[in-house]
Amino acid sequence: MIILAISPGEGFEEASWRRVLASGIDAVMIREKAMATRPLLDLTRRVQDLAPGLRVWVNGRLEVALAAHCGLHAPEAYPEIPESLLPLSRPLHKPSQFKSRRGAQQLILSPVFETPGKGLALGVDHLHRQLEALPPFGGDLLALGGITPENCGSLRHPRLAGVALIRSLWLAPDPLGVVARLREAWR
Repeated sequence: MIILAISPGEGFEEASWRRVLASGIDAVMIREKAMATRPLLDLTRRVQDLAPGLRVWVNGRLEVALAAHCGLHAPEAYPEIPESLLPLSRPLHKPSQFKSRRGAQQLILSPVFETPGKGLALGVDHLHRQLEALPPFGGDLLALGGITPENCGSLRHPRLAGVALIRSLWLAPDPLGVVARLREAWR
């Protein structure tokens, strides 16, 4: 099971970032849209130093991802990126998007459960139907949106590699415990 922590866009507060980075996650997506290029690059390099074993993705900032030698998450309506340029992550909100995004290393299906400001939730049954309908994919398929240790187990599917979380990790007083409960629920 892959657990991807997506930063909430509130800047760098070292104690909070350290807790999440040390929680047992497998990857982190730095989603700090308000941060200027240089501070975002500095943050990305700081994250790489603090958690050298984690896969790092930068959301929507190609220049930072290239300079930091990490992956890029290209959000909806992002210009096409040559697949060979760097590791690429993309959202997958509808199966019709798959053809143009199949060269990515990671696709994120969302929102699975109700999430503030993210529109209609897919629900577990619809998520599973979408997974079954997708053509073969060599990358990781992750679910995002309202996922908690309590509902995580219902998501398991042979094609789903894991989950992506924002609030469930970043707002938790004990991210380490959250990750342990997610992994237990996934089993």
